Amino acid sequence: PIVTSRPHAPLVNAPGERAGAALTMSASAVLRGALARLRLSARQRLQVRFTDHRLSFSTQCRALAYAKDMFLGKINQHEVFPYPEVSKEELEEINQLVAPVERFFNEDVDSKNIDLNAKIPTETMKGLKELGLFGQQIPEEYGGLGLSNTMYARLGEITSLDGSIAVTLAAHQAIGLKGILIVGNDEQKANYLPKLATGEHVAAFCLTEPGSGSDAASIQTRAKLSEDGQHYFLNGSKIWISNGGIADIFTVFARTEVVDEDGTTKDKITAFVVERTFGGITNGKPEDKLGIRGSNTCELHFENTKVPVENVLGEVGGGFKVAMKILNSGRFSMGSASAGMIKKLIELTAAFADTRKQFDRKLSEFGLIQEKFALMATQAYVMESMAYLTAGMMDRPGEPDCSLEAAMVKVFSSEGAWTCISEALQILGGLGYMKDYPYERYLRDCRILQIFEGTNEILRMYVGLTGLQHAGKILTGKIKEMKKGNIGVVLDILGKKLGGPFTKVDYGLTGKNGVVHPSLEASAKKMEENVHFFGSIVENVLYRYGKTIVEEQLVVKKVADILINLYAMTAVISRASRSISIGLRNHDHEILLANTFCSEAYFQNNYLLMKLQKNSPENLDDNIKKIAKEVLDKREYICSHPLDRTF
Repeated sequence: PIVTSRPHAPLVNAPGERAGAALTMSASAVLRGALARLRLSARQRLQVRFTDHRLSFSTQCRALAYAKDMFLGKINQHEVFPYPEVSKEELEEINQLVAPVERFFNEDVDSKNIDLNAKIPTETMKGLKELGLFGQQIPEEYGGLGLSNTMYARLGEITSLDGSIAVTLAAHQAIGLKGILIVGNDEQKANYLPKLATGEHVAAFCLTEPGSGSDAASIQTRAKLSEDGQHYFLNGSKIWISNGGIADIFTVFARTEVVDEDGTTKDKITAFVVERTFGGITNGKPEDKLGIRGSNTCELHFENTKVPVENVLGEVGGGFKVAMKILNSGRFSMGSASAGMIKKLIELTAAFADTRKQFDRKLSEFGLIQEKFALMATQAYVMESMAYLTAGMMDRPGEPDCSLEAAMVKVFSSEGAWTCISEALQILGGLGYMKDYPYERYLRDCRILQIFEGTNEILRMYVGLTGLQHAGKILTGKIKEMKKGNIGVVLDILGKKLGGPFTKVDYGLTGKNGVVHPSLEASAKKMEENVHFFGSIVENVLYRYGKTIVEEQLVVKKVADILINLYAMTAVISRASRSISIGLRNHDHEILLANTFCSEAYFQNNYLLMKLQKNSPENLDDNIKKIAKEVLDKREYICSHPLDRTF
């Protein structure tokens, strides 16, 4: 999430980005007026809408497993078709919320100044709080906006106009206070959420330590129960904590002694809500970062911080699950935020390419420049489609598990954003490299997206191994049934084995009773074919590696990359089908984007599927491992210099 402070200004005016002013009363009044008219929370309205349309739907959504079932070669079309949509009333409400926020970011946020001074001005923070942006998903009963995930994603397109602000807001609500929202008890919610909603209190999420980054289970911060059993004494250090120096409320994870049912004492992680006023909390100076420089990131130290037992978040010893729930619930919004940023980049770079001339021709007339715009438009479309499909799934009644889908949105969007910004800067040439313009700031700010909220390497392992585990359980069950003589299971397995590559694939996405528009039939068929052979390859991989698959990271990465492509194909096909079916503006352009992406993804998937076959000549994993070992054993590049001689 990153963008210029004046995205509507002509390119030549970029150096004149002016200092931010306080929020105008008109913007605040408009937003508050819109909120005053709300009768139901966003989630309640969505529950009513889904109940009206399909009474049985709420019983299905709790077991949501669209991505997981693709590991079995299945497409559960009812989970993703038709594409989620909001009612006319909800759309009007969203637009009322977006308008003043957009105006504030366009007129009153000076991103250049924030980046230069490595701090968000007090006036800007005040404006964000007055707009209610610190309480976007906090229920209205606690003073928040009560936004659904879909509405939150939409506002994320706007708040991503400044990377530092986007990270500050996300650290506060997407992870900082999220634990109180999802596992906090009524007393904890009543005690903390009202002030967090207004921004009077700022929240931070404290997990990472000097010795534990991606390996969250290895944290060493410890909380020891007092002799009277009324408090925990918290000791330890956390690093790279966003909002660490400005936060009042911390969600802290620490080791605690827990007595199991068998009477043994074990170390387990517990989550705590910790107030700065508890004492014993100090923070280091703000870190000097490559990007998102205006966000506050620092070390935190806890020394005998006295935390009441009432401030345990969830269950004692259940902190790791709390941390994963928090992180899994917020990643999807990176898709809409990245798409919002890329759409603004397209607008700015298109204006440049259409006016800049070289060799007596506009830049926009050259094929290699056109290719870059096609890439940016396609990537933005896919990110948007994945993000809002996932948000719509998360907004369904019940508690659907969309952690896999959210992780895939994060991986695809963070990497796509980096690629698109690099291409945009290339279009600008030398001008894009200058600090007088915002483009190099986009590049610096964007790099963190592949690192925080779970590195993309870790998330690929999570996506791949979670799906393989799901498939493994199902296949193990089938083998047991087959041994018992279940003829139905035997025939099903034999049918798949005998069908081989000549099996006709038809999941019912197209045709007379299909859910995909005819203009997307070829893309739907490509996806069906990929899913079918993906299921077969997954089965082969599990038989080949068994439990040792957890050590085969290069294999798991390929599996995850195929699934990410399949989910992206699903999202664009579903969205474009809806767009053309209801006659949305420029739906023919959406069809073009969807078909283009699906064709590319189809061929990428086929190549990856080929690599996953046993003894595939295309698979270079052994070479990769050998090269890495020889380099790492010497801790250096080991080839002789090209100018060296042996005689």
